[in-house]
Amino acid sequence: MSRPRPPMPGENVEKRRLDEMIRVDHAGEYGAVQIYRGQKAVFSRIEGKSHAAKLIAEMEAGEQEHLKTFDRLIAERRVRPTLMAPVWRVAGFGLGALTALMGEEAAHACTEAVEEVIEKHYGHQSDELEGVDAELKDVVERFREDELAHKDTAVEQGAHQAPAYPVLSAVIKFGCRAAIRISEKI
Repeated sequence: MSRPRPPMPGENVEKRRLDEMIRVDHAGEYGAVQIYRGQKAVFSRIEGKSHAAKLIAEMEAGEQEHLKTFDRLIAERRVRPTLMAPVWRVAGFGLGALTALMGEEAAHACTEAVEEVIEKHYGHQSDELEGVDAELKDVVERFREDELAHKDTAVEQGAHQAPAYPVLSAVIKFGCRAAIRISEKI
């Protein structure tokens, strides 16, 4: 049985780009769920942090819905998920737990940083999808609104009061942008 040949340069460019978008968005939603799980694991065990744990759980539920949508798109469109999922699982949970251990403000600074990068990422994708894929564009735009709401919640909850906020935010944003680039391809 012969193996299918790899695509030639310039062949199926649009499909490959759409596959990259779905792969990276799936990875991002998976990572977001892991971050919230890490935060929730810490806050649910600390007395007096039930409000933070509840808020984090609500945001995680939204990300779970996003992940289900991308699970469906991965299956329906036969897109290979990122090979980095085991890394993103550990890194996401670890980032969530670490920022929660630093305090509520640091956890919210993490949320704000991640959601800011994702919101911009979804905005670029939405522009690129204009006239190309109406279903995916609709998904990206709806989820972008949810990410903006999470970002606003994080700011309202004190993200900017986190210890070393500018550094923490910059490091998390850098990591998110790197994860996006890696997950598109790998």
